[in-house]
Amino acid sequence: MALDDRQNGNVKTSDVLLEARAVCKTYEVEGKQARKGNTPPVLVLDQAQVEIRAGEFVALLGPSGSGKSTLLRILAGLLEPTSGQVLSMGEPLHGPNPHVAIVFQSFALFPWLTVLQNVELGLEAQDLTRTQRLKRSLAAIDMIGLDGFEDAYPKELSGGMRQRVGFARVLVVEPELLFMDEPFSALDVLTAANLRKELLGLWDAKTMPIRAIVMVTHNIDEAVTMADRILVLGANPGRIRVELPGLPKELRSIQCSEHTERVDLIYRIMTSPQVDAATLLPGRLTPVKTGPPPAPPRAFQALPHVSIGDVTGLVELVHTHGGRDDLYRIGRHLHLEVDDLLPLIEAAELLGLATIEEGDMVLTEAGQHFAAAGVLEEKKVFREQALSSISILRQVVHDLQAASTHTLPEKHFLEMLEQHFSEEEAQAQLHTAINWGRYAELFTFQDDREIFRLDEPEES
Repeated sequence: MALDDRQNGNVKTSDVLLEARAVCKTYEVEGKQARKGNTPPVLVLDQAQVEIRAGEFVALLGPSGSGKSTLLRILAGLLEPTSGQVLSMGEPLHGPNPHVAIVFQSFALFPWLTVLQNVELGLEAQDLTRTQRLKRSLAAIDMIGLDGFEDAYPKELSGGMRQRVGFARVLVVEPELLFMDEPFSALDVLTAANLRKELLGLWDAKTMPIRAIVMVTHNIDEAVTMADRILVLGANPGRIRVELPGLPKELRSIQCSEHTERVDLIYRIMTSPQVDAATLLPGRLTPVKTGPPPAPPRAFQALPHVSIGDVTGLVELVHTHGGRDDLYRIGRHLHLEVDDLLPLIEAAELLGLATIEEGDMVLTEAGQHFAAAGVLEEKKVFREQALSSISILRQVVHDLQAASTHTLPEKHFLEMLEQHFSEEEAQAQLHTAINWGRYAELFTFQDDREIFRLDEPEES
């Protein structure tokens, strides 16, 4: 394969290398729900429209369940879309995309092979002589900064060095598109920052035989620092809510105010899932594209799977900062990525303890009371907020009050939730509801008998 046109300065950024047209992906429901029949498939990706152009670095950013990794695999040809079409170099894609190579989160190295042998493995399917394979592998190892470690085994390498081997194994095949699925998330903070910097250096220097890069990430800082274009996805189902242009390269440094403003904006979009993303953009920012309107709310809110102790800690932290704090600053203070921080924020919002305003978390009056209260008063506030705000907890209490013995089997509530969630998610939702309800002392749950009991129905 000829080296990338970027080396010769001939790339036209209008050249579309890969395109998804109205791509949807559904999965058939299995298990108990499937046996009942008439259960619609679960929609995980809805009407995705994407163009990947030559010369650009694109980031796919979104919370868990937004379908970003599913979209990446569909673009790579590893998954077939349920509907819609993928075009590679203008031609319909069927099967694995020969122009794409992928770096995954896990290093996936063969422990019994040396660094050189692991890298050479990527060339086994190509019609090359032994000398050609060796020459290209050594060049890739040198490019990624592993010169001198050719004969080392994976167990002798740090996490960052093992991920470098993964990059070298991809670069050696000289793909036209490099896909990365959270490639830095398994690394420590300093190693990840160093590897990002070096990868961007190679990309900007046009020394890699690659025409475009697509990266899935849950790290907003990472997306703003690296990408020329950012696709922000929403969840349940996965939809592209908005495409934002990247910052000019000279403004992407974490020290720049423009970087902080862009991170704040993305936090604001991701913490407002039921709001049209276009209405959240400042007047000076023109989006590349806006997505479809948000999906209508469910009959039961989808509870974030977090512990009340963690929510309490978040509310108390914001309370110590005067009842209002910047989401970006909270994430950095707690060393939490967006996938870990967003569920905590969502829980605080659902419980009416906080709201999101202009990228800040602001405690409500109930939230201020909750943060300042002692243990017993804190539980009382939580109980009141849970009953007034959380639909599944209200339903559990209502049904227990209506039952003659004030007890009901777990199956009663599972079947109710399975009308709105997959079987697996219904189990997870009920488990979270049990934990929250127990903390609020709304009911007890006997795990061995799988029974809910309302001990004091007259007070509930």
